[in-house]
Amino acid sequence: MPAHPPGPLSHLTSRDQQLFWRYGRGPTVPVPAPLLHRAVERQAAAAPDAVAAEHQGAAITYGALDRRADALAARLAREGVRPGDHVGLFVRRSIPMLVGLLGILKAGAAYVPQDIGLAPPAQLAHVVRTARTRVVLTAAEHAHRVPLPDGHLVITLDEPQPYAPAPRPPVHPDDGCYVLFTSGTTGRPNGVKVTHRNVANILLTEPGGLGIRPGDRVAQLLNVAFDMAAWEILGCLTHGATLVIRGKDTAAAARTADVIIATPTVLSGLDPAACPRVHTVAVAGEPCPRPLADRWARHAAFHNCCGPTETTIVNTMHRHRPTDPLLTIGRPTPNNTVYVLDAARSPLPIGEVGEMWAGGDCVSAGYLGDDALNAERYAPDPFLGGRHRMFRTRDLGRWTPDGELEHLGRTDDQVKVRGFRVELDSVSSVLESVEGCVRAVTLRRDARSLVSFVCPADVDPGTARRAVADALPYYCVPEDVMPLPFLPETDRGKIDKQALLRMAVERTAVVERTAVEERTAVEERTAEDRTTEERTTEERTALQGAAR
Repeated sequence: MPAHPPGPLSHLTSRDQQLFWRYGRGPTVPVPAPLLHRAVERQAAAAPDAVAAEHQGAAITYGALDRRADALAARLAREGVRPGDHVGLFVRRSIPMLVGLLGILKAGAAYVPQDIGLAPPAQLAHVVRTARTRVVLTAAEHAHRVPLPDGHLVITLDEPQPYAPAPRPPVHPDDGCYVLFTSGTTGRPNGVKVTHRNVANILLTEPGGLGIRPGDRVAQLLNVAFDMAAWEILGCLTHGATLVIRGKDTAAAARTADVIIATPTVLSGLDPAACPRVHTVAVAGEPCPRPLADRWARHAAFHNCCGPTETTIVNTMHRHRPTDPLLTIGRPTPNNTVYVLDAARSPLPIGEVGEMWAGGDCVSAGYLGDDALNAERYAPDPFLGGRHRMFRTRDLGRWTPDGELEHLGRTDDQVKVRGFRVELDSVSSVLESVEGCVRAVTLRRDARSLVSFVCPADVDPGTARRAVADALPYYCVPEDVMPLPFLPETDRGKIDKQALLRMAVERTAVVERTAVEERTAVEERTAEDRTTEERTTEERTALQGAAR
């Protein structure tokens, strides 16, 4: 990055101009040989007998992994795969998944991962079409689920490939490493092309390397289609550690691991006391509750991180300690920048809330086949200048006085209730301060009300609502607080907000139905009482007439 980058900072005070760069710019660090498969090859050459991965009782050494990936790369080359191509990796967690991933990179292509057991057929077809994956790798048992347009080929990872030296096509740092499809919760999934330079910049520098070394055991807990799985897999293999691939039991893999990378939702299901080996934890993907961060930070080096897929896994990190006054997302990682800008993309003074834009080597190559979305989310970087681009994260934040980024939710999490603007994460943060509350989520139910969900199920809803009422304006108080034993998860290990909204709708329907039934019952009892009273009056009148 330029030593004294240009930029439209003249409206800021001299002090804020200095802090704009001091706070917003990560350290400049060289990343030698930033090709991920070459980094794994170096580990295989240095320690061929070291265990690269374990899965359900099976294991593979670095030497064997490298040889099998070489053979697969040679097969891909024979099938016409060339640098710049995209190859589908439609798999479940397994050792063959690693062979496929590394073989694709050795062939010079970018891998396009999907969990074949979870992705619906329409999504797989969309991925094949959008990423133009003429070749798809999968396991034999799942081959029938792969959509195969004319001219496409499925290669099953179970079939042994005759050994041949891997081709060594000319691969450059700005060539694709993987294509990740965003979750698509707000619409059609978008394919994001991420380069070797992008990935190496976070995994082969610190703190993104998480201090992983040979002899460490790294848990592989996440969905392969989620970009944090690349942090687990490639972060482990490029540093010569052992990847502990989980089966159905997440906790079993975590119990034997030294390093855990997870979403807060996944981490909240693990007990640090049951993971005695763990010395390093990193979370990202969604806001982390302070109680969860404090709990794990007492046992391990705990990194709270932030960054969307488009900025390559994470672009800010913070080593959190229980004594810290705030839980922040820290500072930009090496060779990266973060700008807090207003709606006109102008830098804000230190301490003011704005939208975070990311710059530097983390900025990915863009969306596949969507020029309009690229124009909306990526822009020339006026601060670094040259050919640099920056990315609009849609995260709200501000700089603390000592240069840490405080994450304040998403621009799309700002909703209007009764005409007032509400930040949903602010409500959830108050709820998570209630004694016994581990996680909280707040959603807009309709134009006039919020609904919150708290975990575990023994959190008192009345106490929770009063805590919000004491801390925030009346329009921020959720109309309903629903305690749950656990919060539903998406297949990427994040909180499933759509499922929670469905719960809220169902609960409202039940309450309304109960109210109608109770009202009907009251009306029926009233009518019955009235009929009884009329009958009694008639009988009394008749008796009085007879007596006369």
